Amino acid sequence: MSTRADRTAVLEPSAVRRWARLSADTLGRARGEIDALNVFPVADGDTGTNLHLTMLSAAEAVESLPEDVDPAVVWQTLAYGALVGARGNSGVIVSQALRGLAEVLKEDGSGLREGLVRAAALAKGAVARPVEGTVLSVLEAAAGAVRELDGDLAAVVRAAATAARTALRRTPEQLDVLARSGVVDAGGAGLAIILEALESVITDSYPERYEVPAPTAAVVPMTEAGAGYEVMYLLDAPEVDKLREELDALGDSLVIVGGDGLWNVHVHVADAGAAIEAGLRAGRPHRIRVTYLAERTHRASAGRGVVAVAAGEGIAALFEQAGAVVVRREPGTSPPLPAMLAAIREAGQEVAVLPNDEGVRAVAVAAAEIAREDGVVVSVLPTKATVQGLAAMAVHDPLRRFDDDVVAMTDAAGHTRYGHLTVAGREAVTSAGVCRPGDVLALIDGEVVEIGSGLRETAVRLVERMLAGGGELVTLVTGAEAPVRLAEEIRRRLEPVVEVVVYEGGQGGYPLLIGVE
Repeated sequence: MSTRADRTAVLEPSAVRRWARLSADTLGRARGEIDALNVFPVADGDTGTNLHLTMLSAAEAVESLPEDVDPAVVWQTLAYGALVGARGNSGVIVSQALRGLAEVLKEDGSGLREGLVRAAALAKGAVARPVEGTVLSVLEAAAGAVRELDGDLAAVVRAAATAARTALRRTPEQLDVLARSGVVDAGGAGLAIILEALESVITDSYPERYEVPAPTAAVVPMTEAGAGYEVMYLLDAPEVDKLREELDALGDSLVIVGGDGLWNVHVHVADAGAAIEAGLRAGRPHRIRVTYLAERTHRASAGRGVVAVAAGEGIAALFEQAGAVVVRREPGTSPPLPAMLAAIREAGQEVAVLPNDEGVRAVAVAAAEIAREDGVVVSVLPTKATVQGLAAMAVHDPLRRFDDDVVAMTDAAGHTRYGHLTVAGREAVTSAGVCRPGDVLALIDGEVVEIGSGLRETAVRLVERMLAGGGELVTLVTGAEAPVRLAEEIRRRLEPVVEVVVYEGGQGGYPLLIGVE
C-alpha cells in the first residue's frame, strides 16, 4: 500500500486520471475566454475549444482503462488519446508535450522534471518553424524553471506552473500581433491551465477558478488575404521526413507529431487537395478534416451563440464565463419576452436557447419564433433545470455544425438527472405525502420523493438516492439559504467514489440544486 510520502514522489495512475479530467473540465469552462485571445497564427477563435477537445480525448482514453492497469499503460494511453483527438495547432503541440511526459514517467511516475524537459524538446521539434511568444515559449519556460531544481514532486510542479504563468505574461513582448491586439498567447494560456491543474492534483489544492487573462484591446481580425484552409489528418506511415518537406513548401503553421507509425498532421495551406495528396504519398491518411479559415473566423466571432436563463447571480456568472448571453429572472417567474428576444438577437445568427426551467420554455419558444422571422436560426433546447443547462454548455462547440452542436448539447442535458431542495411554505399534498410549513422537500426530476426535517440530512439522502441509479459526476449549486459548508459535507461523503463539482449559485428559494451525470 502506498504511503503519503510515496505519493509525493511519483505520479500514480489515479493522479494522472484526475489531472486529465480536471484539465479537460477546466479548459471546457475557460474555452470561451481562451478563444477570445486567439489571434495567432490566424484569428479563428478556436484555440480554447481545440485544447478542451484535445484534453477531453486524453481524459476519456485513460478513464476507459481498468483501475489496476499498469502505470506505463496509463501514460501511453494518455498520450495516445491526446494524439488521436488533437485539434488545431495548439492541441497538436500539447499532445506532443504529453508524449514527452509519457516517455519519461511511464516507468514509475517519477521524473517530472526530466519529463517536462523532454516534453518541451519534443514539442519544439514537431513545429516546422517555431515562433517565440507562443505555447512553445511557455512550455520551454516551465521546463527551464525545473531543469536544475532539486525538490519533490510538489516543488517541481509549483515551479513549472509559476514559470508558465510568468512566461505567458511575457508573450506580447515576443510577438507583435499579440501586443497589437492586447492579448497573451491563447495556446500558452491553455497550457498554463493544464500545468496549474497538475499542481492542484499533486498538492490537493484547488482554486475556485483558473485565471485567463482578458484582452486589453480589440482582437485584430484575420483579413481575407490570410484566408486559406486548415488541413488535419491522422497518418499511418513509417516516417514523415519527406512529407514534412512537402507540406512546409505548401503552407505554414505546420506541426507533425506522433511516432511508431501513427502521426497527427496539421498545416494551413492555400491548396487543401495538395496537402492531402502529399499525405497519400507518405502513407494512409484518415480522419481528414478540412476547414476554410475565413469562414470559421466569421462564424466563431459573430455567427454562433447560446442564450441561457439564470435565476441567481452566481448561476448567471457561470453561464457568462462559458460564453453565453444570460437572461436573468427571479425564482418562480419567467423573464419578459422582450428581454429574451433581445438576448437571442445579441447572441448571433445561429442560437441555442437554454430555458433551464420548464415554466420558462413557453417564453423562449415565443421569442425564438419572432427571431426566426428576422432570419435567425434558433433552437430551444429541452433543459428543465440549471444543472442540465450547465451540462449542455460544457459540450457546446461553436466550431461544430449548428445542428450537430444542438444534438450534442441536448444529449448532455438529457443524460443529467436533476434534483433540488426547497422548504415548504404551506401545507400541501405531494407525491411523498402531506407536507407542512418548514418541511424540507427533496425533488428528483420535478417530483417530490421525500419530506424531511433538516436540510443537511435530507440533502445527503437525496444525493445518495440520485446516485443509486448510477453516475460519475455530481454537480452541486448552492443557494442563498444554503447552510454553511453544506456542499463540502456532501463532497466529503461522496469523494473519491464519484467526482463532485461545487458552484455558488446564489439562487433564492432553492438551497441546493443537484445534477448527476
